[in-house]
Amino acid sequence: MGEMRIRIADEELLTRISDRARLNNRSVEEEVEALLQAAVPARPRRDDLPAIAARIRAMTPKGVEQTSAVEMLREDRNR
Repeated sequence: MGEMRIRIADEELLTRISDRARLNNRSVEEEVEALLQAAVPARPRRDDLPAIAARIRAMTPKGVEQTSAVEMLREDRNR
């Protein structure tokens, strides 16, 4: 486990974090860790990429024709 020391100069920010920790029944350190976990998500693993692509593809309404990536690259290069 790594260790980090953070100096928070903004007293109001520290108060907000402390209040939030109290509401979530956590220590200030646990709250800061939770905030960092939410702000810095883990990079997807290579195995996860097909599922991510499928989820994005599913957002496109049925019947909408997709432009080929090759066409978009050619168009961009011709600019």
